Amino acid sequence: MFNKILIANRGEIAIRIMRACRELGISTVAVYSEADKNALFAKYADEAVFIGPSPSSQSYLRIENIIKAAEETGAEAIHPGYGFLSENTHFASACRESGIVFIGPPPNAIDAMGSKITARQTMKAAGVPIVPGIEEGVSDPGDAEKMAESIGYPIILKPAAGGGGIGMKIVMSQEELLPALTSSQSVARSAFGDDTIYIEKYLTEPRHIEFQILADNRGKTIYVSDRECSIQRRHQKLIEESPSPVMTPDLRERMGSIAVKAARAIGYVSAGTVEFMYSRGDFYFLEMNTRLQVEHPITEMVTGVDLAKEQILIASGEDLGYSQEEMEIRGWAIECRINAEDPLNDFAPSPGKIKRYRSPGGPGIRVDSGVYTGYVIPPYYDSLISKLVAHGKDRREAIARMERALYEYIIVGVKTNVIFHKAVLRNARFRRGDINTQFIKEENIIEAVKDVAVEDDEKGKSLASALGADSRKIAAISAAVGSYLSQQKAGEKT
Repeated sequence: MFNKILIANRGEIAIRIMRACRELGISTVAVYSEADKNALFAKYADEAVFIGPSPSSQSYLRIENIIKAAEETGAEAIHPGYGFLSENTHFASACRESGIVFIGPPPNAIDAMGSKITARQTMKAAGVPIVPGIEEGVSDPGDAEKMAESIGYPIILKPAAGGGGIGMKIVMSQEELLPALTSSQSVARSAFGDDTIYIEKYLTEPRHIEFQILADNRGKTIYVSDRECSIQRRHQKLIEESPSPVMTPDLRERMGSIAVKAARAIGYVSAGTVEFMYSRGDFYFLEMNTRLQVEHPITEMVTGVDLAKEQILIASGEDLGYSQEEMEIRGWAIECRINAEDPLNDFAPSPGKIKRYRSPGGPGIRVDSGVYTGYVIPPYYDSLISKLVAHGKDRREAIARMERALYEYIIVGVKTNVIFHKAVLRNARFRRGDINTQFIKEENIIEAVKDVAVEDDEKGKSLASALGADSRKIAAISAAVGSYLSQQKAGEKT
């Protein structure tokens, strides 16, 4: 077992991993940028090392700085979290060359899944079902037109080197193809340094379903559970749940077995996620994320498996501590990503100082967060405030607990997407589990968000009046969306 681990990440995921280390008796090292010198994760660690200026390109993405920090502090292993360098082959190789254990898959497995084209080719050769498309990359407009015609519209353009929905474009007709190709290439070139695009058939009304897998160094591989990730905006996940509302025991066994097959095809080790598109009874391989996912807590809640601990144990050379037969889903879990952003202004980021913060609690509630009252959310990174998770005996109870938790959540000083989550959970179609990746657009959720905002605003004004506040205080309280009634119940005043 390791004595000391460096976490090459920040925010709530850094704290999540440090907690797992603390339970295992392992010392932790944080690395932090100028913007994060007062961050909670840097204070939570046993040691903290400054690695550079605020921009991630000058700090969290500087491989040499992180390796140096590990060497200077005597860390035997590095956990990359997610994002930043977590799926960077060069980083995994640099760790190995420096005699430091990379807590994740081997570089060749990261490389195999790093390019969507290579991933498609690998999965096709392994007999894993893939979305109809062209395995070769394309950059010439003429070639793109021919490929699109052979597949049939609608199609989707995807940067070969990318992920997270960046640069993806849905194309419904030939007239839309060339402008979309130009745009997708431009984004891919800027984001990934590679403008290679590949083309897939676009599935109408698809669900985005993924499977958590675990694999040890001796080839034992299992699927842990499935997750529904269809509530998305611009291909970015916003709400996830486990299990998927569409899942049956037979479908889970079939999709899970394919996920295991995909992982074994690339010699995968550690925790990872195999993602599928599901449409009208059929499912197809989408991609594999060679890291821990943001939504991993819902899997932990329904299975009792600590995925962060398993990653560490596997990296230390231990055998996988579970069999496939032991994987049992108990109840239902939902995760809402609470971000500092304004859903009424196209989800624009809302960095700034948190003037008041109180997270919800009670039965079935888990909050993974790295913020506190007085903390300043920097503009340089992802705007995630917390991962709010609700677990219940079934989906109905999980939804009810999530609604109650959103009601209790107090975040004053920055705009948040709490009102967005309230609007989704109230939607009748969502409550039926009848969702797909176009849900937000089809249900016009933003209009529903406006209604929630007005409702919360009125509650804020009523509370302020009841407290005898003047007009200035009333306006201030009204701006603190979603916090009013919970503060009243707790006997607090803004």
